[in-house]
Amino acid sequence: MTKESLLETYRRIGPYIHRTPVMTSETLDRMAGARLFFKCDNFQKMGAFKMRGAANAILCLSEEARKRGVATHSSGNFAQALALSAKLLGVKAYIIMPSNSPAVKKAAVRDYGGEIIECAPTLQAREDTLQAVVNRTGATFLHPYNQEEVILGQGTAALELLEDVAGLDFLIAPVGGGGLIGGTALAARFFSPQTKVIAAEPAGADDAWQSKQVGHIVPQTNPQTIADGLRTSLGDKTFPLIRDFVEKIIRVEEDEITSAMRLLMERMKLVVEPSAAVPLAAVLKERELFAGKRTGIILSGGNVDLKSLGVIFG
Repeated sequence: MTKESLLETYRRIGPYIHRTPVMTSETLDRMAGARLFFKCDNFQKMGAFKMRGAANAILCLSEEARKRGVATHSSGNFAQALALSAKLLGVKAYIIMPSNSPAVKKAAVRDYGGEIIECAPTLQAREDTLQAVVNRTGATFLHPYNQEEVILGQGTAALELLEDVAGLDFLIAPVGGGGLIGGTALAARFFSPQTKVIAAEPAGADDAWQSKQVGHIVPQTNPQTIADGLRTSLGDKTFPLIRDFVEKIIRVEEDEITSAMRLLMERMKLVVEPSAAVPLAAVLKERELFAGKRTGIILSGGNVDLKSLGVIFG
């Protein structure tokens, strides 16, 4: 993955994604004691940054492969991103989803034209069902995060932010499987090497923090966090980027996540999902680190189930 390949990725996916806005808030600047720039990928097509990687992964396939379709297993945003990207590109999408996936996400996948194949809610069932679908259809498996084309696609969010806002001291994004933070780290390394990249993670799902401490992947086990998009284990392509190019991983508690989510909604009128609020929670938790610094924050998505807000905010 090179500077040129990241630029080529952005040119490739440009017609199929939104260049999302960067927003600021004097109130949140005062609270953080820093200058904050929010990259609002909650306004991306299908509501999350995942659209970038999904579109790039399909566009990189041969015409013959596209005719056979694409497949993935996901209960969340990548399922929707792949379904919509495939629809825009005239490609059949097979989405393996656990039977306990939220109904609102299943509805979105169907609305985008994806064919859902349900399976038992275990990783083994996901993988077995996916393999059966690939064997039956000849579709190409596209990984939700542990694939170079996907990582490069996700890196275009930070690329846009760095183009729009010069002289960032820090760039912070959430970490789940590592596709977004990996792409973010590459963008900073190639286009703003003086910018330090920070990852933010729930304390109840801190496998990335553990992995960075010991220098190898520590699998996620029984994650306990409201940030459902960050419950995934790292991959062998994403972890080296975190190990080598991410300065630090900050862990935040559940009440800090919901507080940051509330601030974004009340102060900036931005609807974000819990995972997207984790970076702001990290900045507010470690004010000393960010004090007086120009800090870019990637708001990863806005696909929150409105029925869950009463539970989230009590």
